Amino acid sequence: MAAMTLEDLSEKMAKIDFGMLSTRTEGGAVASRPMSNNGDVAYRGDSFFFTFESARTVSDIAHDAQVGLTFTGAAGLLGGPPLFIAVEGTAELIRDKAQFVRHWTKDLDRWFEQGVDTPGVVMIRVQAGRIHYWNGSDEGEVAL
Repeated sequence: MAAMTLEDLSEKMAKIDFGMLSTRTEGGAVASRPMSNNGDVAYRGDSFFFTFESARTVSDIAHDAQVGLTFTGAAGLLGGPPLFIAVEGTAELIRDKAQFVRHWTKDLDRWFEQGVDTPGVVMIRVQAGRIHYWNGSDEGEVAL
């Protein structure tokens, strides 16, 4: 099968709501937590997530911006293995409400009741450097 392109991955990622964001703690341990992409996946190598300033995720990224993202799709046809995606990237903490608006969806109001004006909201932008995928028996890598 032909290698998947960034556009192929974007199309598939749009169907996956939650992934795992992994950071390195100040003590050197790896910490992972589920994050929703909120349907914001016109994917060109950047992922956007929202959290609170007080979250350990924020202090981890402030200490070490190198992060990992993993996504798992639904099972393939006839029960075949799902699509697995692993992203290596660099995270940036964004506190600018104007940038929040560009990536805000109404589903976020469930966690952030005052929308972009919720006190302590932080947006995390993960810029991918490399994406590895496994799609059934095919695997490949996209470098950005």
